[in-house]
Amino acid sequence: MANPFVRARYLLSAHNHKQLPPDGAFEVAFAGRSNAGKSSALNALCQQNALARVSKTPGRTQQLVFFDMTPPEVSPQRFLVDLPGYGYAKVPQDLQAHWQAFIDQYFRTREALKGLVVVMDIRHPLKDYDRQMLGYAVERGLPAHALLTKADKLGRGQQSQALHAVKRELFSAFGDTVSVQTFSGESKQGVDEARAVVAGWLGL
Repeated sequence: MANPFVRARYLLSAHNHKQLPPDGAFEVAFAGRSNAGKSSALNALCQQNALARVSKTPGRTQQLVFFDMTPPEVSPQRFLVDLPGYGYAKVPQDLQAHWQAFIDQYFRTREALKGLVVVMDIRHPLKDYDRQMLGYAVERGLPAHALLTKADKLGRGQQSQALHAVKRELFSAFGDTVSVQTFSGESKQGVDEARAVVAGWLGL
């Protein structure tokens, strides 16, 4: 079967609630701390090098960025949503507060949202922000999936240890509502597995 993710194209960037597309599509949101590898993960899933801009400057994504990957003859539309990279200290506090309120409202009220992928560097997983984002999804009864990115930076044994440690902690906090896997946009490890999870949520 052809990979529907290769169709993904930039649609719009929303800085406030009024700029969001109409709330009738199927959406999967991607969240992650600055420099966790979120843009690289999106690019790997969609087999595109520059769909999501990979920046050496953390915190580049400063709006909700929507990518349209709707196959022909499919309705409603299917979107991937890139959330602002969080946890970057140089962002002014008032802007941080604006994002916080905007994302909070998005998670609480967005009917189109079908699932959340939280991207974490496998070497530094489950920071406060990661738990907060997973908490948003669990509160709403949405499925969540954790990608432990940059897995190519560790050996197989270390990857396995990190994966089991995160699984234990997530199960303790959220039960079995959050799934988790290792991932590398660089080596393409885990890309098919992650794509299958997101495609399932989008009904593709």
